[in-house]
Amino acid sequence: MFYARAIWCASLLALCATTAHAAGMDGAKIVKDGTSSGAAACSSCHGMDGAGMSAAGFPRLAGQNADYLAKQLRDMQQGLRNDAVMQPTAKALNDKEIAAVAKYYASLPAKGSAEPAASEDLLKKGEQLAKLGDWSKSVPACVQCHGENGSGVGAHFPAIAPQSANYLASQLRNWKSGARHNDPQDLMKTVAEKLSDDEVAAVAAYLASLGAR
Repeated sequence: MFYARAIWCASLLALCATTAHAAGMDGAKIVKDGTSSGAAACSSCHGMDGAGMSAAGFPRLAGQNADYLAKQLRDMQQGLRNDAVMQPTAKALNDKEIAAVAKYYASLPAKGSAEPAASEDLLKKGEQLAKLGDWSKSVPACVQCHGENGSGVGAHFPAIAPQSANYLASQLRNWKSGARHNDPQDLMKTVAEKLSDDEVAAVAAYLASLGAR
């Protein structure tokens, strides 16, 4: 009886390991090749390493929270987050494929990409906003929600450093204009509306610089 149970437990463990490995392989395959249902290969814009393409504004996905990544894809499917490039791909993925892609990118180490040099004054201004905010305008520090050094907190507050300055600035402008509106309780819209264009550029440049330092 004991021997039979041991064999059963060993078989179950092997099955679980095989399933987990397959799920990881599925995520990598989708990232590399896309799907037969029409989802484009994620790697064409975000890379197999998830580093993204800073110059083109494609964000880093490596090391992001898997639940956050999955939520963004589902929001794009449902039209809660508008993105002309990403929506067709998101709509072509099923729930298991979304989970596999999110898990794959979340498992990768976050690496900063080379960013255009920013002036010390701009970086200093951005650091002030990121770490301390501007309470004269009721703007909280980025780290209050996104964690120390902008490393992310859970499914609703993504890692914002290291991240592309182009992407960060474009998302802040989208929150500000209302083009993006899938944040909890309009938190990001409320913050972005109070930032000037110079402040958007400064905080984006500072957060992007963290990956290059």
